[in-house]
Amino acid sequence: MATVLWVTFPFFALVLAGFLAVQRNFLSVEAIPGLNSFVLFFALPCLLFRFGASTPIAQLLDAPLFITYAVCGLILVAVVVAWSLNERIRWNDAALGALVAAFPNTGFLGVPLLVALLGPSSAGPAIVSIIADLLFTSSLCIALSRMDGAGEHGFRHAAFNAGKGVLANPMPWAVCLGAVFSANGWELAEPVDKTLGLLADAASPVALFTIGAVLARSQLRARLSQHSATRPMDYLPVALVKLVVHPLLVMLVGAAVIQAGVNLDPYALMVVVLVAALPSASNVSMLAERFGADNGRIAQIILITTALAFFTFSGAVFLLRP
Repeated sequence: MATVLWVTFPFFALVLAGFLAVQRNFLSVEAIPGLNSFVLFFALPCLLFRFGASTPIAQLLDAPLFITYAVCGLILVAVVVAWSLNERIRWNDAALGALVAAFPNTGFLGVPLLVALLGPSSAGPAIVSIIADLLFTSSLCIALSRMDGAGEHGFRHAAFNAGKGVLANPMPWAVCLGAVFSANGWELAEPVDKTLGLLADAASPVALFTIGAVLARSQLRARLSQHSATRPMDYLPVALVKLVVHPLLVMLVGAAVIQAGVNLDPYALMVVVLVAALPSASNVSMLAERFGADNGRIAQIILITTALAFFTFSGAVFLLRP
């Protein structure tokens, strides 16, 4: 266990550094969008392209793994939305709360952390989970968030916008381009490869620092929000679902799939179970701001899961890693 904590500590320490940098005014809130843009549009796509190009195409086209993980995400969304809906929490807050419960921080935190812990072979299954979350989990939750006062046209319009958001996200395109290179055995010219390598190497530290900065900004904005004070019962159970129920669900469903005779690789299943044990994706707070949801609730869930994941995720690695 101490060995696992030794590996995970620098990753979470960088998140804390970004959080404190904003809290102590060493980094202005206005600088955070620039950091986000650098990671999302430059560094992280290069990292995912490099992993996609170096991963056997069969791992990237693992249909049993993709379906298993996606179905678990949809189950989780349905359960959290059904549990959350009440007189105070309507569709907008319930749907984004479900998203923060089912969407792990795989791109910014998971891929570099899993590669450090398990080696490059873990990148393929992790990338499969990213595609499933972008195509299904996030799109469904964004569409459901528009159900308040929306008729059929409103839901369709929201679903269309969610689809546009997926297409505008550079991460799946980087993975697809990497998969094309992997399938054809292509290689980039050495100067281009080194340029992409420099950007890819910058992805992990800048992304982790940015997570902390985004969390600090979310807390600051939540304090200024017009929403009433968030009750612990509105966010603590969702945080528990993210850190405990999500990985257990993926593990149990995956085990049942293997028991049914489906060709699901146990190692790939282990990787996506660890993906599910990651803290909530920090970019959900930006979606909450955009759609006028209770960002205080979302920020609390992200902050709690990120803080506790140092122990819960490390424990999951200790229990599951061969």
